[in-house]
Amino acid sequence: MRDRGEYLFTSESVSEGHPDKVADRISDTVLDAYLAADPHARVACETLVTTNRIVLAGEVRGPETITAEYLAHLARMAVRDIGYDQEGFSWRHADVQCYLHSQSPDIAQGVDQRDNKDEGAGDQGIMFGYACRETEALMPAPIHYAHAILRRISEMRHRNDPAVRGLLPDAKSQVTLRYVDGKPVGATSVVVSIQHVAELDQLEIRRMLWPIVEDVLPAGWMCPESEFHVNPTGKFVIGGPDGDCGLTGRKIIVDTYGGAAPHGGGAFSGKDPTKVDRSAAYMCRYLAKNVVAAGLAERCTLQVSYAIGLSQPLSLYVDLHGTGHDVDEERLGRVLRELVDLSPRGIRERLALNRPIYTPTSAYGHFGREPDEALGTFTWERTDLVPELRAAFGFRS
Repeated sequence: MRDRGEYLFTSESVSEGHPDKVADRISDTVLDAYLAADPHARVACETLVTTNRIVLAGEVRGPETITAEYLAHLARMAVRDIGYDQEGFSWRHADVQCYLHSQSPDIAQGVDQRDNKDEGAGDQGIMFGYACRETEALMPAPIHYAHAILRRISEMRHRNDPAVRGLLPDAKSQVTLRYVDGKPVGATSVVVSIQHVAELDQLEIRRMLWPIVEDVLPAGWMCPESEFHVNPTGKFVIGGPDGDCGLTGRKIIVDTYGGAAPHGGGAFSGKDPTKVDRSAAYMCRYLAKNVVAAGLAERCTLQVSYAIGLSQPLSLYVDLHGTGHDVDEERLGRVLRELVDLSPRGIRERLALNRPIYTPTSAYGHFGREPDEALGTFTWERTDLVPELRAAFGFRS
């Protein structure tokens, strides 16, 4: 995103009931089941959901006590928790098929730690991290508020709030913000499409959603009434996997920075932390957030690259977008590598990733969330590296 001038920028989010997010939720539920049984289990689970059908596929290495029947049960419970008990997609009677099989020994030998070899990356690839000062969460504002709108509706729906009675799990939001001199100043348009019971008409849904969206956005940021678009097709009764097939990993811009920053080619959900697609992206966010939180820059983008079987990244790139406060980017890259071990093992240990903490990440973004010390979730959102970074560059505490 540009630093100066006036422009519009848009990001979208999707709810936990969106078909692709249902698939992500099930994949991360499978991952958590394996990590709860064995912290060093290997999982790469892909899920497909469609009309009353759930298909699990991929590779695993873990306890034999986790059976196909148990995973089918967990998939149903995930669907029930989201709220699907509809004729076309129900936790009660959806057909669940499991095609998970053992991890390839060719991949395993490149990843496993043995003899004098450290644990290697599970695949090649590039991963990015980003942080900026547009919100308190140090996230780009458009994706932050697009997520927040749907999370608020979901929370209300789950507690049976009468203000959203008749709204169903599948939903999408889109927020367009106006930027002046590189800073967001207000929304020019907001789109919310949400599944609903047939008895609700568009005007009723619009009246439900306006105060929610207005309350989520900062004061004075609400778009003009003519630019508030609710279910633009007129109705949205058939939704979820009954209305559209869902697949794991199809919402990577929603999962990351809403298009405001680059992202790697690999998805996150269903992958254990030896897969650097996930763990290194978390580490990049952790580092970028700490750089911005430390006051070294207003914006920070990080890129790392890995090769399968090798433990250390091939490269680390830092871009402060001209916002650094007397901080040399090349030196910052060296300092980050000195402070943090960027091997897959180092990342897992630093962020405590070998735990069943992934189900909450499957909707409303993997970044910009509050870390929960009790649950151990979203450790990559901590800012505990700030004192060391400030000291390294001579900044006062």
